[in-house]
Amino acid sequence: MSSDDDWGFDTAQIHAGAAPDAGTRARATPIFATSSFVYDSAEQAAASFLLEDLEGFGYTRMSNPTTAVAERRIARLEGGVAAVATASGQSATAMALLNLLRSGDHIVVAGEIYGGTSNLLGQRFAEIGIAITNVPVADLDGWRAAVRPSTRAFFVESIGNPTGAVADLEAIAAVAHEEAEVPLVVDSTLATPYLLRPLQHGADVVVHSTTKFLSGHGTVIGGVVVDGATFDFGTRPERWPGFHTPDVGHGSGGYWERFSPLRQAYSRRLRSTVLRDYGPAPSPFNSFLLIQGLETLSLRMRQHVANAEALVAYLEGHAQVERVHYPTATGSPTAAVAKRLLPRGAGAIVSFDIAGGLDAGRRFVDSVRLFSHLANVGDVRSLVIHPASTTNSGQSEAQRAAAGIGPGLIRLSVGLEDAADLVADLDRAFAAAR
Repeated sequence: MSSDDDWGFDTAQIHAGAAPDAGTRARATPIFATSSFVYDSAEQAAASFLLEDLEGFGYTRMSNPTTAVAERRIARLEGGVAAVATASGQSATAMALLNLLRSGDHIVVAGEIYGGTSNLLGQRFAEIGIAITNVPVADLDGWRAAVRPSTRAFFVESIGNPTGAVADLEAIAAVAHEEAEVPLVVDSTLATPYLLRPLQHGADVVVHSTTKFLSGHGTVIGGVVVDGATFDFGTRPERWPGFHTPDVGHGSGGYWERFSPLRQAYSRRLRSTVLRDYGPAPSPFNSFLLIQGLETLSLRMRQHVANAEALVAYLEGHAQVERVHYPTATGSPTAAVAKRLLPRGAGAIVSFDIAGGLDAGRRFVDSVRLFSHLANVGDVRSLVIHPASTTNSGQSEAQRAAAGIGPGLIRLSVGLEDAADLVADLDRAFAAAR
């Protein structure tokens, strides 16, 4: 069964990109637990290495039939042309940007991003000669001022982790395209394509940690890069040598020349060069679990949002809460943007500053019973963490302050339990913190 552009989201999340297995007629997508695939002939093997055969499978490090179903389905849900799965969300971010960058290049990055991504871009990328400039996500003048001749990408999170700052994607995309002449890469992990499709709002590339809501059950590590095939790498080829220089072993002609007519230049280079050479391919078993999660994505997100909104209302009236961080919370600086971009809801991540600061925050997370104290989000179970001492501890105090992460900030990933039970658990933790 092939995907249909007329399908609604709930139908596409179940059927897109899949069909009964040709060999066995299995209805569910099988797990193809094999490292490699037999070629039909020497001619077909050669065509595979020369990127003349784009449909077949050769080696699971580059592609696998189980993973291909997940890739096609996510591309369909995001409204993209193609997707490339990776072994983790962190590797998806790294690969998406390394497909654009080389030593000496520069990225402009929103300040309100996940601590692990901040470490990746600010420390690991610096070690290979790639510079970054952080700017507040809502400061359009700051985005403009940060652009250099060496700038090659803008990077934002659609909903910032952990403070819920919502990026005005259209406005940032306009600066990226018209003034910097670079693609906009958006990490949309916290939104999911059910709540927001960044490609419809000016983004060129979308990344997800599929570990989180797309899989949804805390059982998978994975990532994905979705290409909208909207950025023109041919206008100024000198800025994008990776797309215009033939790749050794893959035949003549650069990726732009060969694959832009198919709208596959970015995705094909990502798969055939960056994923191939760095090697963070997903396990077929993890891809199978990801497919199971995708089939219920919209149902889960509706309940995630309903529970999150109930907890926001509870927290906004609590005497021990100094401030609630959620895209639509009272006083949210990006509430107007959230209302425009997120009509289905603003996600499941709710953060708040607890009175008493660092010590109160630690007592709080030590006292929950229903919430699980761990470093993840997007599970069906509700989760809690204290970012200043964990996920964002690698940042300086000044960097955390600039990102809105105070010493008493608590991040909740709101799950699918009864909201009343979640409130009761928070009451217990607040009492202990007091």
